[in-house]
Amino acid sequence: MAKYDIIAATGCATGIAHTYMAQEALEQAAKKMGLTIKVETHGQTGVDDPLTPEEIAGAQAVVIASDIDVDADRFAGLPVVNVPVAAGIREPDHLIKEALDPATPKLRPSGSGATADSEAETSGAGLGNKIYTSLMNGVSHMLPFVVAGGVLVAISFLWGIYSADPKNEQYNAFAAMLNSIGGASMGLMVPVLSAYIAEAIAKRSGLVLGFVAGMIAYNGGNGSGFLGAILAGYLSGLVVLGMQKLFVWLPDREFRGLKAIFLYPVLGVFTVGTAMWLLNTPMKILNTGLMDFLKGLENTNPIILGIVVGAMCAADFGGPINKAAYLTGTALLAQGNFFFMAGVSAACIAPPLATAVAVFLNKKAYSRDERSAGYVNIILGSTHITEGAIPFAAKNPLWNIPAFMIGSAIAAVLTYVTRIQVPAPHGGFIILPLVNHPLLWVLWILIGAVVSGVLLAMIAGRSASKHGVQAGVVETMLATEGAADEQDIYDSTPAFPKNDESQLEEQEKTYDPGDILTVDNIVTGVQVANRDEALKYLADLAVKRHLAGDADAVFDKYVAREAEGSTGMEKGIAIPHAQDATIDKSSMLIVKLATPIEWQTFDGAPVDTMISFLIPEKDSGDHLKYLSNTAKLLTHEDFVKRLNAAQTPEELLNLFK
Repeated sequence: MAKYDIIAATGCATGIAHTYMAQEALEQAAKKMGLTIKVETHGQTGVDDPLTPEEIAGAQAVVIASDIDVDADRFAGLPVVNVPVAAGIREPDHLIKEALDPATPKLRPSGSGATADSEAETSGAGLGNKIYTSLMNGVSHMLPFVVAGGVLVAISFLWGIYSADPKNEQYNAFAAMLNSIGGASMGLMVPVLSAYIAEAIAKRSGLVLGFVAGMIAYNGGNGSGFLGAILAGYLSGLVVLGMQKLFVWLPDREFRGLKAIFLYPVLGVFTVGTAMWLLNTPMKILNTGLMDFLKGLENTNPIILGIVVGAMCAADFGGPINKAAYLTGTALLAQGNFFFMAGVSAACIAPPLATAVAVFLNKKAYSRDERSAGYVNIILGSTHITEGAIPFAAKNPLWNIPAFMIGSAIAAVLTYVTRIQVPAPHGGFIILPLVNHPLLWVLWILIGAVVSGVLLAMIAGRSASKHGVQAGVVETMLATEGAADEQDIYDSTPAFPKNDESQLEEQEKTYDPGDILTVDNIVTGVQVANRDEALKYLADLAVKRHLAGDADAVFDKYVAREAEGSTGMEKGIAIPHAQDATIDKSSMLIVKLATPIEWQTFDGAPVDTMISFLIPEKDSGDHLKYLSNTAKLLTHEDFVKRLNAAQTPEELLNLFK
């Protein structure tokens, strides 16, 4: 059974994008740190790569990056870092370091004799986080019912808005059936939301009470809708926790079954049911008042409504503020209001499309991975997946998030002003046949996306000119046009922790950078005035050492590569590289400067060491492995110190060999 240094669990309310983006970020961060990791994902299709008891027992620490319940009790006894899923995307390195920090507290068990069915989860997280994750657990289980039901009901309207009414001339039997099935699915929204809020707090016993309380909120007495469902869920969970305290004197060994099957359900359903029956009337008044207020804004102040909805949807990209707007839209959909959701959907679709506009307008300001992500966001945005914008927002939140808000607000305002209706709660452009003015709606969304995209491009250009493009070491080295599959760089050699000399020697057995480096290709004490002079020196040196045939051509390739994104790293190191037809084989040059020169670097420090790669125009891809091994060497503090201290070509050659 494989053992892992770190285990993790990720999950989000929709289970579509955040979940897997956090997984990827944590895996890449662990790989860079030379650690093994296994990530369990809680998506809409269920739990993928579940952690086994043996894997949990063999791990050093746990990272939970989730907005929903992931059953943290099983990690009792291990150091646990528990954060929202967005943090797993933004700062995976920090989370892993924090989890491995000896000062990180270990998760305490729920209690003696606790079982999954009878005890509430103790996740080690704060009360605020617990309230939020419980709500998101309910939302994540509710969404498939809402989407399935909403789309089927919307399709039924293709036969006419009254096609399900037998007394109307638009009546169609098949449309009526679709409407009935979709309505049944939508009707489960309230009880499912309530049940899974309670389940996150008090496991299976909470689930039972939550379903009953949710059904009462849905249609018992005076149904209180989704606000009542939220109250019912929390109330159900708290009632179970209270009963667990009340009956703690009954030994678990003899009475566990009695408590779980009889006492908790019977007493709990009676208590919560009575409370909800009494609370339904005031909750219905509150719910109806909120919906009436929003409906009134649609007609009297669509601009104000659009600004509010747009700002909410682009504030946290699928987080609690975004979900508040989305839940309101779904609740209004269930009441037959298709206007509100149109603005919500427009505001959610615009941000990821804006990232594609931004990287297209200002390619030089974005790294290669960011450009790829921007283009992929065309697909994500078109299908109503807002989360694709998160990496761009996280890069410069104080500037980028307001830029997203402006575009989303414009898209929502234009949608409300023109009275566009969207009868389905999800799907993006897939549901265009169901929209009353589809082309106009798409136009408004694109206008909002372009506005945000222009602002993002300007902000990124300003940041790049000041700090340089923040690409990763390996990515920056490999951004040469025509490079082979970048995945090779991760598969070529194993990662290893700092200061591990035995693994360092193992790495250098294959694709040793020293294989393409000779003492003649190393020069120290070179005096140049700026970056371009340094690149010109490298190009001339390549020709002088018979590694290339045309110094001007190689220099042009160096400069073109820098235009794509700076090859300045950090700690005084730059890794310029050129690929040209006049280069015969992969080679390596090292030049140490007498005086550091200005270069766009991660840490803003000047450069005094250039490690350059010369790459043939038609290359087998081997240079990727040399680049990869060199990049990995530069992650070792000891190696970098020795590199900076080396003064002669012989010292530098021995260091790389």
